[in-house]
Amino acid sequence: MKTEIRNFQGEKLDYTFHEGAPGTDTVVVIGHGVTGNKDRPLIIALAEGLENAGYSVLRFSFSGNGDSEGDFSASTISKEVEDLGSVLDALEGKRICYAGHSMGGAVGVLRASRDPRIKALVTLAGMVYTAAFAETEFGEETPDEGIMWEDEDCPLSSAYVKDMKTIGSVLERAGEIFVPWLLVHGTEDDVVPYEESVDIFAKANEPKKLITLKGGGHVFTEAATEPMVTGVVEWVKSEV
Repeated sequence: MKTEIRNFQGEKLDYTFHEGAPGTDTVVVIGHGVTGNKDRPLIIALAEGLENAGYSVLRFSFSGNGDSEGDFSASTISKEVEDLGSVLDALEGKRICYAGHSMGGAVGVLRASRDPRIKALVTLAGMVYTAAFAETEFGEETPDEGIMWEDEDCPLSSAYVKDMKTIGSVLERAGEIFVPWLLVHGTEDDVVPYEESVDIFAKANEPKKLITLKGGGHVFTEAATEPMVTGVVEWVKSEV
């Protein structure tokens, strides 16, 4: 795939495309979480696992993140929902499964609830309570002055905080999604609590599945990576 992808503001989105088996019309699009990018180990591991199973994969960095164009301080969930729409535009005619990690999971819920081009949804440690997340993780920082998790490259903007509070929660959007949905979450996640997936799973329509990784953390490191990848691949084989 050699298509240049730009979002609605004209910013070029950096992506890597993994070519699947000949004849496959399914593409799994993978989005990352806040302060992340397309090259995080868990994103690459999942992409390679799906590619090895014969699926095409497009992993990308949201605008302002990684090597994508744009300003990080303008990065919000609402903007990333639109970024995802631009990626889907570039994949016209393909059967799309979207997999989003953390905040990228909330992006997926919002997009899938209104965009019929997404035929299957995967949320990995998916964020549900956006306002609570912003308060818990960054409540002691001053917007437009502070930074996220002591990372100088990730300023905490008032646009981000306002958007998180305005959205509040994606919980009720679950009832507006009518495609197969897989949720994967570790019980020892100290960034997005496991209970958030439990809560939104209860609101989701069938067909749905929740994979609980005992002892797994937020970014599925060490022993949690393989079961996460295996679980997603096997589910995609059966549902997509």
